[in-house]
Amino acid sequence: MNPLHAFNAGFRKAAKLPFVIRLPTPFKNTRYFSAWKKPPLLEDQPLQEISNQEIAALQSGRSPETSKLEETHRLNSAPRPHEKNNRQADVFRNKPFPKFRTKAAPSTIKEEFQNLRNDDFVSKRKNPQRSLHLPERNKGSDILFGTAPCSLALGRSKRTFFQLFLKASRDRTTPGAEKFSQYAEEHGIPVKKVHRKILDALCKGGVHQGVCLETSPLRSLAWQEGPLHRALVGKGSQCIWLVLEGIHDPMNLGAVLRTAHFLGVDGIVMSERNSCSLTPVVSKASSGVMEVFDVFSTDDVQDLLKTKSEEGWEILGTVGHGKILGNIPVVTCSNFRWTGPTVLLLGNEGYGLSPETRMLCHKMLTISPGRDLEFGVESLNVSVAAGILLHAICNQRNNHPKITASEGEGTESATATDCNQESQPTNLLA
Repeated sequence: MNPLHAFNAGFRKAAKLPFVIRLPTPFKNTRYFSAWKKPPLLEDQPLQEISNQEIAALQSGRSPETSKLEETHRLNSAPRPHEKNNRQADVFRNKPFPKFRTKAAPSTIKEEFQNLRNDDFVSKRKNPQRSLHLPERNKGSDILFGTAPCSLALGRSKRTFFQLFLKASRDRTTPGAEKFSQYAEEHGIPVKKVHRKILDALCKGGVHQGVCLETSPLRSLAWQEGPLHRALVGKGSQCIWLVLEGIHDPMNLGAVLRTAHFLGVDGIVMSERNSCSLTPVVSKASSGVMEVFDVFSTDDVQDLLKTKSEEGWEILGTVGHGKILGNIPVVTCSNFRWTGPTVLLLGNEGYGLSPETRMLCHKMLTISPGRDLEFGVESLNVSVAAGILLHAICNQRNNHPKITASEGEGTESATATDCNQESQPTNLLA
């Protein structure tokens, strides 16, 4: 025998050895399955070829066994299309392995044993992922997250509080969580300790630091109805308002609010149209400043600027470095001198101030770069630009505290917090 044929014969005989599987079925029997996936009933009783005469003789009384033999004969005698003209493949198929040719299973038996296998074997199913059961909320409520926003909101009480969520922990409770829980119990606010994943879902993936607070939404105030409009300011007084037109990004808005509060801005007015609202994301980005610093709004920025201009306020716009805007003078922030009440305008992150607003400005402030800039990076982020411009202006206050190098960092931080001492609320974590 050809060595290759002998190797193939030995390999097929070794692979044909059956293995036993015991199944917990109602019938106590053992099922045999071949590695070649042939019907187990035909493994112990090999089929034999029958002639056409024997098939014709049994046509009158056909039994299931006769049908199986006929199907076997038909399958064995049918030529294979891809081996029709290949004599070597035909010899290899018929002569060396005749018994493999006679044991082809009929299709009906294959379907029968396929159904039997599907009934006996239990398919493995993955455990369904458990869905989070979020606590019930009031319609239209906001979820504040983070220790600073929640602490300042509770201390100022500008909102209505519904329930407080704290992270459940197996270890001992942190001092901050104890203060939150104690304050909520004293003021009748329900406290619920929940899993961290529920806190993640409540704040939509924000950094909650283990604290979430369900509150009523915080709305901006109309500048004509608040104390900002009724305040009388003389020509020589140093008062500054910050007007925001079309700020879209809540992170930028929160950063601008925090900077303005720190540097001593007297009032903030934002446009109602085309602007970001006061959301929990803004409160988190401002580190809770939105909860303690009143933010006003207007539906007509041009009308506000005309009113302030008639009262003797100086209107300052902002523009990128190197731009010329007709007859409006452009001044760098380092050369600007603050001599009276001022309104500083900040525009949209993309296109800046609108043309109608720009035409009402008395001067345009700009920031000088420290090098030659490439196209596309010749401007700053609006929150960063607000910090630089406000620092250049507010640093010129007559009563601005001067810090010497010998006083150290502790005096500097204390002086910085004294700028808005009247608006400081009670901080639970202080």
